[in-house]
Amino acid sequence: MKVCCIGAGYVGGPTMAVIAQKCPHIEVTVVDINQERIAEWNSDHLPVYEPGLDAVVQECRGKNLFFSSDVDKAILESEMIFLAVNTPTKTYGIGAGRAADLRYVENCARQIAKVAQGDKIVVEKSTLPVRTAESIKHILTANSQGRNFQILSNPEFLAEGTAIQDLESPDRVLIGGDPTKEGQVAVDQLVSIYENWVPREKIITTNIWSSELSKLTANAFLAQRISSINAISALCEATGANVDEVAHAIGTDERIGPKFLKASVGFGGSCFKKDILNLAYMCEHFGLKEVADYWNSVIEMNDYQKKRFSANVLSHLFNTVSHKKIALYGFAFKKDTNDTRESAAISIASDLLAESANVTIFDPKVSEEQIRKDLHVSDDNQKVSIAKDPYEAAEEADAILILTEWDMFKTLDFTKIYEMMRKPAFIYDGRNILDIEALRKIGFDAQSIGRT
Repeated sequence: MKVCCIGAGYVGGPTMAVIAQKCPHIEVTVVDINQERIAEWNSDHLPVYEPGLDAVVQECRGKNLFFSSDVDKAILESEMIFLAVNTPTKTYGIGAGRAADLRYVENCARQIAKVAQGDKIVVEKSTLPVRTAESIKHILTANSQGRNFQILSNPEFLAEGTAIQDLESPDRVLIGGDPTKEGQVAVDQLVSIYENWVPREKIITTNIWSSELSKLTANAFLAQRISSINAISALCEATGANVDEVAHAIGTDERIGPKFLKASVGFGGSCFKKDILNLAYMCEHFGLKEVADYWNSVIEMNDYQKKRFSANVLSHLFNTVSHKKIALYGFAFKKDTNDTRESAAISIASDLLAESANVTIFDPKVSEEQIRKDLHVSDDNQKVSIAKDPYEAAEEADAILILTEWDMFKTLDFTKIYEMMRKPAFIYDGRNILDIEALRKIGFDAQSIGRT
């Protein structure tokens, strides 16, 4: 069997690598029109950093896993085609700033219709609005010329930083398809791939609309929990409560559970904000204004938390950061990834630059090129500098802000760092990973989210 995936990004690359590893009898080809990205997948420096990914790719690449920019050839030769292209939020027209931009998905459907010479199973991996499969099927059916196209929804439930683990031992695999005989045959074919390593009871099959909506709903619920605990973190600071103790107390209730109750500077990544905006937009489209307002409030709380963090930094530095050196520890939106999309660090750094601060950034995996691109600053902008390690970033700094929960930050020599900084030395833990009392004993003016 031959399968291909159109889209060599954070979803397509790791997902296909694991399928190739678990299914050596299947030839897997990942294609993308971005030739530079394909070249990176074929090199020793992969475009995606994910723990364990490099080993999987090295094991399978050149055997039954291939990366190519020849999209037409892959479509022509494959029986099953996964779509893992980008679905950003629209920046133009109706629904701008909220609805998903589906032009890349549509382009893929049209290319499949143009190139394919036999029957194909087309699998949605990208996060898509409900009933997108209907649009894909309409395009393919209108150009079928006797060919049979079956559309399946198989959303990813990957957390960046643990994607390989999530793929190898998933909580569930969700597959949606048409209730027709042909549709169920297609569902069974995709099920048979996952059954090579996933227990059958963890493979859930639904109708295609339920599958599409489940992905949006899962991300919305997870983001909702983060915004909820972040809202409580503000109240904790006002009352003297400790948000970690509150989170632990409510997390022991089995009806609530402990996951996603870690107060922080805010959630980021490619999915949460985009999917909630999309969900809210759909609710408005169907006349459900109150439901849309509810989900929009999750985004509003996340934005509030980032602004509140910036305001607290300003307040602790005597209401001015002009020409002061502020060290940012972390720029990725979470640890164990080089993804900066919607990272809270971008908002915080931008707020500080607007106040004329000098910002020095250290992140172990994010490149200087990416940091400057995200902040819209040129290489010769001296207000932004990139440090080679945390100690260089701390030299003569007025403040250190922990913005990504990298494990390495927990084991730094903070006594040494304190001696390197200007006094009073302020440290603000935006991820609640440090021992604040220990830092205060060293001499730091130390604070963390949700604790006074």
